[in-house]
Amino acid sequence: MGHKKRSKSSEPPETGDPTARQSGKLRRKAYEAELEVLQGELVAMQEWVRATGAKICIVFEGRDTAGKGGTIKRITERVSPRTFRVVALPAPTEREKSQMYFQRYIKHFPAAGEIVIFDRSWYNRAGVEPVMGFCTPEQTERFLDQVPGVEKAMVESGIQLIKYWLEVSADEQTRRLESRIDDPRKTWKLSELDLESYSRWYDYSRARDAMFANTDTAWAPWFIARTDDKKRGRLDIISHLLSQIPYEKIKRPDVELPRRQAAHGYVEPDLPLRRIPELY
Repeated sequence: MGHKKRSKSSEPPETGDPTARQSGKLRRKAYEAELEVLQGELVAMQEWVRATGAKICIVFEGRDTAGKGGTIKRITERVSPRTFRVVALPAPTEREKSQMYFQRYIKHFPAAGEIVIFDRSWYNRAGVEPVMGFCTPEQTERFLDQVPGVEKAMVESGIQLIKYWLEVSADEQTRRLESRIDDPRKTWKLSELDLESYSRWYDYSRARDAMFANTDTAWAPWFIARTDDKKRGRLDIISHLLSQIPYEKIKRPDVELPRRQAAHGYVEPDLPLRRIPELY
């Protein structure tokens, strides 16, 4: 396949202790250099998915502020949105609440040649919903009983399902939330729900543990990444993702720009457009 795995010490652990530690902070220059290489490999993987008709579904879950959005952004910023599709669903409507629980997620599953990334997923029923009282304990218990079968059906239909849990320490979560309070670029990331969720650290821990115990299966295991160091966490996850997909680099023909046609008397018109003065 196209990508070599990073050293084992830097990979997300395959289910187990979600508090596994990483080494020291990664310098920006080294981070950007490795990210460039990995993003090139993501493009190669994308071309393989298109050529082979593979169906990839990636689930990102984790604590608030653990870096799901930032990781997804680095995965998708250099690839085609026609192949990589990000699904981040809002709260369900009244109609959706009346449907079978999995129904609104199933319609977003990948078709041939697609990679779908869920920024939070059906696992809301195992985390935020029971912790915040948005569903009953019976509904969560039913979900935990049903989800392995749903995911097995996904895999048997030809979908490769990869599930990530991003874990951040309590102290780092506090630091990140505090940084959002006065930063006008980040205030949109801080909601009343985030603040209430923050106070329920151990409720979330118990919900996470129950989720792992019931839904870490041979056909759809959980992969856990410690993301106190955001840069290192992103690289670890992207590298691990590439190692999970058996892509090969697709040979592309040599490209040479054709000669541009002659003007044949064409002159740019002086149109009364509103131009930005500094750029003209």
